[in-house]
Amino acid sequence: MTRIKTSFNRRSFLKTTALAGGGMMLSISWLACQSQPEAVMAMPEEWFDINGFLKIGENGLVTIMAPNPEFGQNVKTSMPMLIAEELDVDWKNVIVEQAPFNKEVFQRQFTGGSQGIRQAWKPLRMAGASARQMLREAAAQAWGVPVEEITTEDGMLHHQATGKQAGYGEMASAAAQRPVPDEVDLKEVKDFRIIGKSKKNVDGKKIVTGQPLFTMDTKPEGMLYAMITHPPAFGMKLKRIDEASARSMPGIKDIFPIKTLNDDYERNGFDTDTFPELVAIVGNSTWEVMNAKKALQIEWEPFDEYTQTINGWGGKQTVTIPEGLENTSDHLARMKDMNARPGRVARKDGDPEAAFKKAVKVIERTYTAPFLAHNCMEPINAYAYVTDDKAVLAGPVQAPESIEQTLSARLGLPLEKIDIQLSRMGGGFGRRAYSHYLVEAALIAQKVQAPVSLMYMREDDMSFGIYRPMYSATYRAGLDANNQLIAFHVKAGGIPESPLFANRFPAGSVDNYLAEEWSAPSNITIGAFRAPRSNFIAGAEQSFLDEVAEAAGKDPISFRLELLERAQNNPVGERNDYEPERYAGVLELVKKNAAWGQEQAGVHRGVSAYFCHNTYVAHVVDLSLANGGLRVEKVHCAIDCGVVVNPDAASNMAEGAIIDGIGNALYGQMTFKQGTPEKTNFDQYRMIRMGEAPKEIDIQFVANEIDPTGMGEPPFPPIFGAVANALYKATGKRSYHQPFLGENQMLG
Repeated sequence: MTRIKTSFNRRSFLKTTALAGGGMMLSISWLACQSQPEAVMAMPEEWFDINGFLKIGENGLVTIMAPNPEFGQNVKTSMPMLIAEELDVDWKNVIVEQAPFNKEVFQRQFTGGSQGIRQAWKPLRMAGASARQMLREAAAQAWGVPVEEITTEDGMLHHQATGKQAGYGEMASAAAQRPVPDEVDLKEVKDFRIIGKSKKNVDGKKIVTGQPLFTMDTKPEGMLYAMITHPPAFGMKLKRIDEASARSMPGIKDIFPIKTLNDDYERNGFDTDTFPELVAIVGNSTWEVMNAKKALQIEWEPFDEYTQTINGWGGKQTVTIPEGLENTSDHLARMKDMNARPGRVARKDGDPEAAFKKAVKVIERTYTAPFLAHNCMEPINAYAYVTDDKAVLAGPVQAPESIEQTLSARLGLPLEKIDIQLSRMGGGFGRRAYSHYLVEAALIAQKVQAPVSLMYMREDDMSFGIYRPMYSATYRAGLDANNQLIAFHVKAGGIPESPLFANRFPAGSVDNYLAEEWSAPSNITIGAFRAPRSNFIAGAEQSFLDEVAEAAGKDPISFRLELLERAQNNPVGERNDYEPERYAGVLELVKKNAAWGQEQAGVHRGVSAYFCHNTYVAHVVDLSLANGGLRVEKVHCAIDCGVVVNPDAASNMAEGAIIDGIGNALYGQMTFKQGTPEKTNFDQYRMIRMGEAPKEIDIQFVANEIDPTGMGEPPFPPIFGAVANALYKATGKRSYHQPFLGENQMLG
C-alpha cells in the first residue's frame, strides 16, 4: 500500500454531502487541492450538472462524471477507471457521464499535451480511495467492529469474523456523514483489478447507434444555421461586401460582417485567429446558407504589417505580423538563407568547432517539412445562444477555459454568465485548442437574437490557417578514425517557429555538441499539431542518425544503443531531459519483437526511436515494393509510458498515430501561391487511404510500475524517421524533404 494525505495546503481535496434518498456524493477537485461546493442530488435517474464528482446510489450504482473533453483518445473511459479501481467497485456498475465546463470546480479541463492521465493519476485514485475508506468506516460503526477488519470487493463491504456484508448502496447515506480521512492507502500496482485491464469505450454504443454526442446534434426549436466567409489569401482583409443578390435568396435571414476580437484585446495563448474580420451568412437551413455563400460578392484588400500582444504560457510577448502575399517557393528560399546564417545557441558542450576540424569524416544533411493542415474528421462547428444576460455555447473544444476568457471580453459578459457545454470531438490533434469558432457563433447568435448552429465547409477549415509550421534542420556529425562520434551539430528553425529541443538525445551522449535555432515571421498562422515540433525534428534526427551509423559502419540500433550507454554511464552536461535506460529499453524491446537482423526477402526495414511527452517509443517499419508501388507490411512498436491504464485504448492511440504519421510522411503538404492555400479539400490534399494502412501493427508496452505518462502524441513523431529509413533500404535513396513520395517518384 502507498499511504498519501488527502489534503494539501490545509485545503481538502474531497467534501461529502448527504444525498436525498440516502445516497452518497463525493466531490472531487480534479487536479488541484480545492474544495467544491456542496450539492444535493437525486438518485440515479436524475443528476445535477456539477463536475468532478462520484455518486453512489442506494442501489449501489456509481456514476462518475468525466470532466476532460473527449476526442477519441478514450480519456472519458480511462479517467473514471482510476476512481473505480481505488473505490473497489465492479466496473459493470459504473455509469460515466460527460461533465460541462466549470473552472470553479476543476483546474484542468483541457485535453492536450498527452497530460490527462499523467496529471490525474493520483488525484483521481485518491478520490476513489477516500470514498472506499468512508464506506468502511460507516460499516464499522454500524456493525460495531474495528474499521481495520472491514474489507471490500466489487462494491461490497465484508466483515469476515461475523460474516456480515453489505453493498455500498446500503452504507452510502451513513458514509456521506463521515469526515474525509486525513490519509488514505492507495493500492499497489500488483493489486490492480481495473487499471491495466482493457475496458471498452463507454460511448461505444452511442457512437455506433447514432445517439446524440456531437455539437451538431444540438437542434433546439427556432435554431438558425450559419456559415462564414474569410479572405481567400493570407495577408488580406475585408474591404467591402455586396450582399444584395445573396440576401434575396430563399431562406436567408441576414448577412453581416463580424469582428471576433476587439482592437485592444490582449490575446491568450490559444487566441490564434488568422482572420478576425469575417462575413456571416445566416438562414433557415445549411443548404440555403451554402448557396447564398456562393452568391456573395466580397472585395478584399492587402493589410499592412501590424503587431499584436499575446499573453501566453511564457508571459507577454509582442509579435509582428508581416504584410505581403507569401509563396512556398519564397519560404524555401528563406529557410535556406536562415540555415546559412549563425543561429541562436541553445546548448553547447565541449568544443564542437575544434572537434569537427579533427574529424576524419563529416556528414552534413538538411531536412525540410511543409505546412500541414489538421484535417479533423468532424467539420469545425459550434452552437450558441446569446441573450443580454447569458451565453450558452457548445462545441468540440480542447481548451474551454481559454476561449471562455475570450468570449467574456468580446461579448461583454462576466465569466459566470457564460455556459460552455463540452461535446465529443471528432478528432482534435491540436486544432480544436483554437476555438475562435465559438466566438464567431456567439457573435452571430447575439446579432440575430436566436440559437445558431455554425458550420465550416472543409474548404473553410483547410484555408483558415492554424497549420503545423514549415520546418528545416541541418545536421552535422564528425567521426574520428575509429568511427566514433566526436562532434554533433544541429541548426533548426521554421516559419514561424523553431522545432528544436536542445536537451534531447543525442545531447548528453557526445562530448562536443552544438544546438542552434532560428525562426522567420509569417502571416500564415500556425498552432499545435499532434506532438508539436517533435513531429518534425524526430524524423529529421532519426533519419540523420541512420546515415551517421551507416557512415560509421554500424548497425542502426547498435549505434543508438552505444550512444545511450554513454549517456547513461558517463553523461555530458546536466540538462538532458530523457532517461537513457528507458530510451534504450524500447529499442531493445522493438529489436527483439521485430527479430531485427533477420529480415525476410523483399522486406525493407527502418528503425526510429524518440522521447517526447514523458514517453519513449521505438518503431520498426517493414515495407515492400511491387509494381512501382509501396506497401507497409508491418509496424513493430515498443512503448514505455509507465503503467498502462487501459491497454485497448493505449493500443488504439498508438495505431492511430502510426497510420496518421505514415500518411503525413508520404503525402502531407500544404503549399501557398500569393498567400492562397493551394489545397482546400481531399481531392487535392492527399491523405492516407485504407488500403495503404499497414497490414499489421504490433504494439508492445514495457512492463513497469512507473506512474503513467503520455500516449496520444508520443507514437506519432518517430514513425516519420522509421518510414524514411525503410524507404532508403528499399530504394537506395535518402529522404530529406517531406512528403517523401515527392522525392521518390517511382513510388507514386
